[in-house]
Amino acid sequence: MILEVENLKKHYPITKSFKESALVKALDGVSFKVTKQKTLGIVGESGCGKSTLAKALMALETRTEGSIKIENKEVTALSKSDFKSAIQMIFQDPYSSLNPRKKAWQLISEPLLINSKLSKKACFEKACQLMEKVGLRPEMAQRYPHMFSGGQRQRLGIARALALHPKILICDEPVSALDVSIQAQVLNLLMELQDEMGLTYLFISHDLHVVKHISDDILVMYLGKIVEYGPREKVFDKPLHPYTKALIASSPSVSIDKNEHEPISGELPSPLNPPTGCAFHKRCPMATDRCAVDTPVLETKDGRSVACFEV
Repeated sequence: MILEVENLKKHYPITKSFKESALVKALDGVSFKVTKQKTLGIVGESGCGKSTLAKALMALETRTEGSIKIENKEVTALSKSDFKSAIQMIFQDPYSSLNPRKKAWQLISEPLLINSKLSKKACFEKACQLMEKVGLRPEMAQRYPHMFSGGQRQRLGIARALALHPKILICDEPVSALDVSIQAQVLNLLMELQDEMGLTYLFISHDLHVVKHISDDILVMYLGKIVEYGPREKVFDKPLHPYTKALIASSPSVSIDKNEHEPISGELPSPLNPPTGCAFHKRCPMATDRCAVDTPVLETKDGRSVACFEV
């Protein structure tokens, strides 16, 4: 396994009058493993903890508890340069994530200038090579971000993420800000790069059609917890957890019999005051009295992990 996450937690204390009054559990005991050169798709409603998970893995947020290992090494034991060479991130908005005052080659080569001893000329040449790799002409190297289209800017972001030759790429909604036709081009590029460079992806998206197309395994999150986790075919073709079924039924992109599952009803509970027992029980058509009291844990059922008493 190239990436192993065990019991990862991220809690945000809410203070009033200088006293801690509540605790938001953005991540509450998340555990999973990712195989080398595979893609793990991470799905769930807004507020379920997907982006917090990405930030925690990138050390942009300090985790409250838990273990993150890359190739059996705890990330806290890695040097700063080794960590950055192991894992990088492609951000959602290809414009706001790029410095508008820097030229394309400067944006791409900045990680090299900071983390290597390459000369400025060598960094420029490397940036041009990376631009070619992601489908941009080297003569565009002197352009500023505003001179590129949205799809081209996202290619710049991908090139920058590849500069240090990472083993793992976290893709946080990488195509959501792009037109549908451009989405397909960027997705195909990511898949080509994965084959060519042996990359491992964590792919976060609201678009279930995109996730189904690119992922090998699927991780479904709800209110900071994993509710279902397993191979793509199992999760999409025969979902077990009521939330997974409702999520698929609510998606206009996934081609399924809409009469098979009921879409999600109600609203996501407040993370400041989550329900007791199973967090989904107030919206679940299968809920029983037990669901309101006891919290289900992930158990292996039909070739995947699922947290539900009624499955």
